Parts: sequence; structure tokens; C-alpha cells
Amino acid sequence: MGATAWLTLLLTHPLEFRTLLQFWIFHEQKRDITSMKEHATSGWDRQTMRRCWEFLDMTSRSFSAVIKELEGDLARTICMFYLVLRGLDTIEDDMSIPDDVKQPILRSFHKLTITPGWTYSDCGPKERDRQLLVEYDKVVEEVNLLDPEYRSIILDITEKMENGMADFAHRAATAGATYIDKVEDYDLYCHYVAGLVGEGLSRLFSASKKEVSWLGGQLEISNSMGLLLQKTNIIRDYREDCDDKRHFWPKEIWGKKEYGFQEMNEMYAPGAEQRAQWVQGEMVLDAMRHLTDALDYLRLLKNQSVFTFCAIPATMAIATLDLCFMNPAMFQRNIKIRKAEAAALIMRSTNPRDVAEIFRQHCRSIHAKSVPEDPNFLRISVACGKVEQWCENNFPSFVRMPSTAGNPPTFDPEDARTSILKKSQEIDQTITHRKRVAELQEKRGTNGEVKPAPVQQAIPWELFALVGAIFAILLCSVLGVVWIVFMFSDSS
Repeated sequence: MGATAWLTLLLTHPLEFRTLLQFWIFHEQKRDITSMKEHATSGWDRQTMRRCWEFLDMTSRSFSAVIKELEGDLARTICMFYLVLRGLDTIEDDMSIPDDVKQPILRSFHKLTITPGWTYSDCGPKERDRQLLVEYDKVVEEVNLLDPEYRSIILDITEKMENGMADFAHRAATAGATYIDKVEDYDLYCHYVAGLVGEGLSRLFSASKKEVSWLGGQLEISNSMGLLLQKTNIIRDYREDCDDKRHFWPKEIWGKKEYGFQEMNEMYAPGAEQRAQWVQGEMVLDAMRHLTDALDYLRLLKNQSVFTFCAIPATMAIATLDLCFMNPAMFQRNIKIRKAEAAALIMRSTNPRDVAEIFRQHCRSIHAKSVPEDPNFLRISVACGKVEQWCENNFPSFVRMPSTAGNPPTFDPEDARTSILKKSQEIDQTITHRKRVAELQEKRGTNGEVKPAPVQQAIPWELFALVGAIFAILLCSVLGVVWIVFMFSDSS
């Protein structure tokens, strides 16, 4: 932002100006991949890897920033993972490539990714990431330098994704446009393009030893994380996709009789605003069913850089859903959250409790904008209630965390649960006190005198007599046998 933009923001949105200024002053870059000490893990000293970092900046500057702050060689690994999938997605999205040419490239992309010298220069000139494929040989070289375990995970996910993308691309080429009929097909498409990314990232986190080994096996919630982000993008990019004849919203939702639409592009026509918002509400509702899974996933993460890497896109997604919900401008243009809100989300996305609070706030905002006339009103209320329930179960709102480390938490005196907690603590203390008194009374008499120690009962004399008698009989028997033996030996 230039000086003029800062001045304009100060005059028109002073609170946003303060937020951005705080972000600029206080948000520190956790890692500098260009520094000499980071070359061993970031690969910045190699020209090919330096070019890959440049490609990452060109494809997604915001995503690039969080990748670069990952610890160790995980940043470089995920950079390559992202570029490989970006290259695959670029070929799949390019409508200028004939289907008979696209299919073999897509279905063998995992092999091409490790084929030295492979590039592709036949993408359309309007493709934003065309240059990545023109210089893809640099990506190939760096992928082949990765740790074998990392490389096998990336190639496995790429192979699964390429086949799914090829199936949908063939369907779109046959129909002349991208159409999705059923919600289950919508989920399957999002699984191929984003859910598999979540699975791959979880496996990479585990392989790096920065997260627990079993995280890579959490396929359901890893998939939900990816679906939440992908569905949010599909909802937000409605107008852009319609202009490109790519209709990712499932017809099972927008084609319902109560909405009265025959084609997706009818939703931005004049006079269809209210019905379009009902459809939009159901699409947002469909995305919201992944919110609690995303929160469960984030709670499993222990490494701070990994948590931040996953939490920032998740909080951006719920903020974007809130922005799109009941917003007619979404049908006319591509809308995004403001820079100041994005900066505030980045600064707050540091721990599971704060992230859960962000989810709760935006769900409350969605619920406040929902109206009873919406056919999805009750289901949206239930979806928001599930997030509230999750937050209360995991981070009760009446517990106030201390502002400084080392201090105990406090409790909201106006919340009824505080009284219940205090009463429960008093009962526990009373029970503990009674047990202690009972123990002391058992050691002491009721009048306070110390009870004499119990006298150990002596071994009875009868037992000694019995043992002695048995011993005497055995001794006499032995001596008798010896005497008889000697007597017979003398006589002989």
C-alpha cells in the first residue's frame, strides 16, 4: 500500500488503519528463507529452488507467506507439493487444451513430475500459472531432491488427484461445460481437488516428525479441512465460474423447485435476488457441516508453525462464508474480506481457543443475518448451534484465561456455571476433609489419646512342642536304624 492508500484508509476506516498498522509493527516474520543459515533446509542457495520460491509467490502470495514460516525442510517440501498440484490444476482448468491431449497428460502427471527436463508450453495465454509449466523442469529437479518419504507421499497424492481431475475434465469436455448434478458428486470433486491435499499435508506433517505419527491416518477430518476451504472458494467465485461456464454448484441444490432456477446463471438476473440468496444460504450451510471437523483437526496439532499454517486458511474461510452469506454483491462480482480483517485474523490465529472463538463469532454473525423466510433457516441455526456446542464443550466461555502466563484462570461470576463449579469444589473439599478426619480418628482415640499400637500375638507354645516332638521322633528313628545296621555288621 502506498502513502495515498494509507492516508485514505486513515480517513475512511480509522479502525482498519489501526489494525493494519499494528500488524505492520508487531507481526514478526518467524523465518527468513534467504538467510545463509536457512540455506540447508530452504534450498535458497540453488538457482532452481530459488525460482520455485518465486513461482510460489506468483501463484499465491498470501499462501506463500505461511508456507515460508514452517520449520525446517517442511517449508521447502510443502512448497514443492503446492507447485506440483498447481501445475496439475492449471492443465485441468485450461479449457483451450483438447480433451484427447489433456487426458494422457493428467493421468500420467505423477510420472512427468519426476521426469527430468519435462515442460509444457501449450497452455492458453490467459492461464495465470502458464509460466510454471513452461519452466516445470525446475520443479522436477527439486522434487527429485526431496527426501524419498516426502517424494513418495507427494507422488501418491498427485496420482490420486490426477485421475479424479481427469474424470471430471472428460465429463466437462463431453458436455461442453462443467456441471455437477448431485451433492455427493460435489463432495467427490472437492475431495479430489482439496480433500486429498489435506490428506497429503497430514502425512507430510507426520513424516517430518513435527506432528504425531497417527495424524497421517486421520483421513476424515483431513478431508473435511480441505473441503471447507474448497467449498468456500467455490461459493465466493460464483460469478467468475459462471462467466467461464464452470458450474460447480450442484444442481441438486440450486435446481430445487422452490428456487425456480433452470440454469445457474439465472441467479444474477434482475428480480432473482431473494431466491438466489436462498440457494446461496444452502451452499453456505453445506460448507458449514465441515466446521467442527476442522476445529477437531486443529486441536490435534502441536507444532506452532504447523498450527498457524493450517489455522489461518481456516479462519479466512469462515470469515469469507460470513461475508458471502446473504450478500447479493457476490452474484455480481468476486468479493473478498478486507485487508485489515485478514490481518486481524492472522494475528489471532495462534491457538485453538482463539480460533474457536473466531468460528463462534462468525457463526453468530451468520445466524443473525439469517431470516425465518429462508427455507434453510432452521438448518442454518442448527449448524451454528453445533459450533457453539463444540466451543462450549472444549473451551467453556465462563472460564477466563489469564492475560499473563503463570496465573490461574478466573471464572465469570455472572454465569450460573461458576456457582455450580464453586459448589462442586466445596463438596470435594468437604469430602476430602472428612476423609482426613476419619483417618486421624482411626489413629487416635475419640478423646484425642493416641491408641496403643496393636501388640503382635506371640507364636503359641503348643506349636513349638509339636515341632520338637516330630523332630525327636525322626531323630530316634534314624538312630535306631543306624544301631541295627551296626549290630548286624558285628555279628557277621
